[in-house]
Amino acid sequence: MLRISQIKISIDEPIEKVKELVLKRLRISEKDLLDYRIYKESIDARRAGRIDFIYTVDVALKNEEKYLDKKYKQISLAPELTYKQPNIGQKKMLHRPVVIGFGPAGMFAALLLAQMGYRPIVLERGQAVDERVKAIDEFWTKGKLNPKSNVQFGEGGAGTFSDGKLTSRVRDLRSRKVLEEFVLAGAPEDILFKAHPHVGTDLLRGIVKNIRQQVIELGGEVRFESQVEEFVIENKQLQAIKLATGEEIKANHAILAIGHSARDTFSELFNKGVTLTAKPFAVGVRIEHPQELIDKAQYKEFAGHPRLGAAEYRLTFKASNGRGVYTFCMCPGGLVVPSASEEGRLVTNGMSEHARDKANANSGLLVQVFPEDFPSDSPLAGVEFQRQLESKAFELAGGNYQAPAQLVGDFLDGKASTELGEVKPSYSLGIKLTDLHELFPDWISTAMEEAIVGLDHKLKGFAKTDAVLTGVESRSSSPVRINRDDESLQSISTKGIYPSGEGAGFAGGIVSAAIDGLKCAESLISEFSRPEL
Repeated sequence: MLRISQIKISIDEPIEKVKELVLKRLRISEKDLLDYRIYKESIDARRAGRIDFIYTVDVALKNEEKYLDKKYKQISLAPELTYKQPNIGQKKMLHRPVVIGFGPAGMFAALLLAQMGYRPIVLERGQAVDERVKAIDEFWTKGKLNPKSNVQFGEGGAGTFSDGKLTSRVRDLRSRKVLEEFVLAGAPEDILFKAHPHVGTDLLRGIVKNIRQQVIELGGEVRFESQVEEFVIENKQLQAIKLATGEEIKANHAILAIGHSARDTFSELFNKGVTLTAKPFAVGVRIEHPQELIDKAQYKEFAGHPRLGAAEYRLTFKASNGRGVYTFCMCPGGLVVPSASEEGRLVTNGMSEHARDKANANSGLLVQVFPEDFPSDSPLAGVEFQRQLESKAFELAGGNYQAPAQLVGDFLDGKASTELGEVKPSYSLGIKLTDLHELFPDWISTAMEEAIVGLDHKLKGFAKTDAVLTGVESRSSSPVRINRDDESLQSISTKGIYPSGEGAGFAGGIVSAAIDGLKCAESLISEFSRPEL
């Protein structure tokens, strides 16, 4: 196929206009066009008073060779997009492979293993998505937390209750497979070409169920409420996995896709001698603005145009103390949601449905933390750092899963908030107005103060005085890396354990975690033959 770039249409022209412009660019009639698909769409809002959509299009023609001549500008040979399955290895596999965790990394590792005939056993500590939704609703409405099934744990992982962003800064052909599998499982086809694709939490719930069903139909087994409690390791080789129920599963190969909040599993691995290291991450708050403000700041007079939807942003700032500050998991038209996984600790996150039609926009506003900031040099010191913040946030707001909050203007003035302004916080269990300086060390508070003022120059209205800061956002990424060999992707200390995804410290976000799950499955497949029946 040929790839044609820089096909431009105005915001008021229908997407069907793209095909007409392709035919015009190539100077052909429709009968000469054998196939046609949009590869990428982006928005150009650089010029005042105008917004255009820019398309890259892949086409198949009866006579493609002549268009590769240099005289045809912005036309090239389209690269191959088809995912190539790994070759099956020769070493004998004694037991079925196990996948621990059914978030994006575990889902796609299990899916590929199933597609290749390896009949994986998936162990997920949380519930299937329908039961999980009920448990989360119970928490969000009544404050009754289920530590085993919540926003962090359960089918689909933490990403199931997010904006469902499918962007990735990883340039990897596997990303195409991830998106195509999402479409097959029920996602809108436009995620294949949108510059910033997302599906929303409401669609994700059905998608993860469909992927699970495919794993099962291909011979895999998916077991919920099956928490791994112990790894049986002999001579630095995985031998078995013990569940909290006492059941033991013989296993020499396990893809460890446990997620960034599996703190008990981190401890078990550490105690068994699996090599871990503390890694940098970031903590902060959710910042909440009216979505209308963000739309106007980004799209000016085009705000509210049906082709644009709710506007989003991604911003960075360097504080004077050297800390990077950045927005994270921005949720247009979304909600700030209770996201704790441990009793007595307070965690927030953001979530949007596909329509992104709620009144507020929210985003994490996070400050970098490094291992030298942690209370000890233990590989698990970052976990302790998180826990201390989460416990303090819980106590600061009254110890009932309400969240501590403060208006931006009051935060910048260093005084506790006493009443809300225009922005009504969306956190379902309620907020307690306070002074968030009591929650954070000075170096975090100072960096956030500087960033709010600085980012207002990049996005007008970011420092709106009655925008709401809600704490604490502490689970942006894993505080731990489970070290692995670059070639085999197995633990550097324990054969048969394949650390994978966000929890293992090798990904950030749905697509990059799914890609990493595929990589680990490929490594296993390339070395070992299918297990015997």
